[in-house]
Amino acid sequence: MDGGDGRALSRQETIDWLRLIRSENVGPVTFHALLRRFGTPATALDALPELATRGGRKKPIKICPRTVAEKELNRLEKLGGHALACGHAGYPALLAALDDAPPLLFVRGHPALLDQPAIALVGARNASANGRRMARTLAHELASEGLLVVSGLARGIDGAAHTGALGDGTLAGGTCAAMAGGVDVVYPPDHAQLYDELATRGVLISEMPVGTEPQARHFPRRNRLISGLSLGVVVVEAALKSGSLITARLAGEQGREVFAVPGSPLDPRAKGCNRLLRDGAVLVESTRDVLDGLRPLLRSDPHESPARGYLFGALGWETDMRTEGEMAGSEVTESELARARSEIAELLDPTPVAVDEVIRQCQLSPAIVTLVLLEMELAGRCERHPGNRVARRQDDIADAS
Repeated sequence: MDGGDGRALSRQETIDWLRLIRSENVGPVTFHALLRRFGTPATALDALPELATRGGRKKPIKICPRTVAEKELNRLEKLGGHALACGHAGYPALLAALDDAPPLLFVRGHPALLDQPAIALVGARNASANGRRMARTLAHELASEGLLVVSGLARGIDGAAHTGALGDGTLAGGTCAAMAGGVDVVYPPDHAQLYDELATRGVLISEMPVGTEPQARHFPRRNRLISGLSLGVVVVEAALKSGSLITARLAGEQGREVFAVPGSPLDPRAKGCNRLLRDGAVLVESTRDVLDGLRPLLRSDPHESPARGYLFGALGWETDMRTEGEMAGSEVTESELARARSEIAELLDPTPVAVDEVIRQCQLSPAIVTLVLLEMELAGRCERHPGNRVARRQDDIADAS
């Protein structure tokens, strides 16, 4: 991932970033790998066809046209929205530290709120009255302590969390809604008034194009934003199979603290939280439990943002700015790369495996493995999974057999 220089992108640069992330088979991990290798999105865009061909693609890769990217940015600007680039001015530091951080984050409302230290608060859509009251109370008191309360604008616990954190407009913190669709799409529709309040007094974020209607496959990606923005995740009521537990799992993978409110073993909505507690989550009975759990990650003044240097060090921010080509070394021949492509393709199957394990088993340099996986992904032969894991596509295995 690029370290960034603290400046905002120009409009032309933003369009180049949009074109690259909207091009076929380019996800966040691949975007960052391309940026490390080629330096700029414009140079990476020129290299996409050759990389995809080397990865085994038979037909031309679809590159996002400039007119499409310009139209998307125009729609965002018409809403009064902003595009924040990873590693550049305004982009949340904690989120930027993730391997799969969205290259561009689309924001409506008050982007300055994203500078606040954040805590996520999530839970059941069909929440009980007590669960909603607990969520509102926690959110209100956490926002009073200067924390940004992050949730997903869903019914139940999410809505209660946003409402509690909004308060009367005088709280030191605030609230952020991470959205599965476009930043302009109100979902669920009955949260239209809450959406308007968030646009006026809070902040709304998304990585999806403006106008995108949320689909089921978008929500896990949205959940990683909720946990990725936050120092920790508090779960208030969650069934054993729920999006809230996905968010908690992602939080654990991202090195965040996980908190859970206990509940009655007779209530299915408490089973997820009780499971989290058995697995080591911090038990929450009051706001003080959350603040005590976050204390090691916060400065003594809770109204200040977390120390940027500390967070980047703790979460593994990449500081080596050499390109992958430089790290691979100029002595690598095409025949060696061809052999590496064959070995890596043979190691992969539809079950996701850690990239580190691929490196260990094939005994190739990390730079070569990264390059081969980049080629394969652009060719549509493999796909990325959370936790820096990769899997070969089933149809690619069928074609090879």
